[in-house]
Amino acid sequence: MRTPLAGLTVVVTRPDRQAGPLMRLLREAGATPVAFPTLVIDPIELDAAARERCTPDAHDWVIFTSANAVDCAFAQLPRPRRARVAAIGRATSRALQDAGVEVLSMPATVSDSESLLALRELANVRGLRILILKGLGGRDKLRDTLAARGAEVTLGEVYRRKVAEPGAAALEGLRRACSADRTVVLVTSVEVLDALIELAPDASCPRLKGMPLLLPGERVAGAARERGWRGPVIVSPSAEDATMVDALVRAHGAGGITGPA
Repeated sequence: MRTPLAGLTVVVTRPDRQAGPLMRLLREAGATPVAFPTLVIDPIELDAAARERCTPDAHDWVIFTSANAVDCAFAQLPRPRRARVAAIGRATSRALQDAGVEVLSMPATVSDSESLLALRELANVRGLRILILKGLGGRDKLRDTLAARGAEVTLGEVYRRKVAEPGAAALEGLRRACSADRTVVLVTSVEVLDALIELAPDASCPRLKGMPLLLPGERVAGAARERGWRGPVIVSPSAEDATMVDALVRAHGAGGITGPA
């Protein structure tokens, strides 16, 4: 078996429920994953008025911004049958397909709002009704741009992210990983990065911000630098599991992973 990441430790900060497939891919590539979940995903129960407002087939387009949005929406909303469906990336698209929903539009590479807004199908939306199913809070780029293009936009916030409460063993595992010479910290969003820094501040884990950091996209990379991250940054085109692992393999093969800064 090919093990291009042999000898490498990877701190995986995904929520518990989502970390399994990524950790399996890392093990198959020879890495040793260390779980340190930073967020918990809690569904938001929609009341009757919100369920009516967010009925998918009352809209021309339904946009799903994450696999979490797919899971939490379909726990209480019907599947779209007539509305056209867009997904922010491949992981979200797979979750929709697993739920029996056809995806008509999705960015080809980078999974973010800018790439979704660049799609031809969403360029001329004047007069259309668009439902965005997403987590509570976060960026307003998608909603604001579609509204500026003349669409009638409805937000359906179907889950919230909460900072996790790791136990003493998890914190000690993170400190041990950060004391090693060949460790990479993996984050999948700005929210995950912020939660990690909150849970492991400099006082308790002083080497953390000097570690190599694997993350998706230049926006998250910029946020890491703004928050004082000193270690080398490895940028993946998206937060999809296989894409993140591929980016890490390329960086490792090119000698782009060094010790703590």
